[in-house]
Amino acid sequence: MKKDLPPIEPYERTAHYYETDRMGIIHHSNYIRWFEETRIHYLDKAGYPYSEMEKDGVMIPVLSAECTYKNAVRFDETVLIDLKITEFNGFKMTIDYVVKGKENGDVKATGRTRHFFVNSDFKLVRVKDKFPKVYEVFNSRKEEE
Repeated sequence: MKKDLPPIEPYERTAHYYETDRMGIIHHSNYIRWFEETRIHYLDKAGYPYSEMEKDGVMIPVLSAECTYKNAVRFDETVLIDLKITEFNGFKMTIDYVVKGKENGDVKATGRTRHFFVNSDFKLVRVKDKFPKVYEVFNSRKEEE
């Protein structure tokens, strides 16, 4: 990530009752939804909302999603979700997530999503050439190795 950019605060999410399962914990499928909410939050805070990006003709489908569950999240518990862009080349992207309890910082889950970029006709696109604003939003915040 470029040093002159302010950090984007983690996405804060309070677990809803309808997201729980019979065991009283958040159903595993909701974490993937939370990852999507985190991506939307990230783009809003980076100054290029996803709705604007779509109007400009760029979409970011998910190729794969994975989540490893560490500690249960329960109804009304608040979590903070950090996002890091770990791979970005203007054609595809990998994002890593860490879900932590707000109260004590316990890691609740980790995850990863992989994406590629398409235009409004669902044709693969290299955003550096066709959509430089999109390229800059992601490339400027890619984590350095």
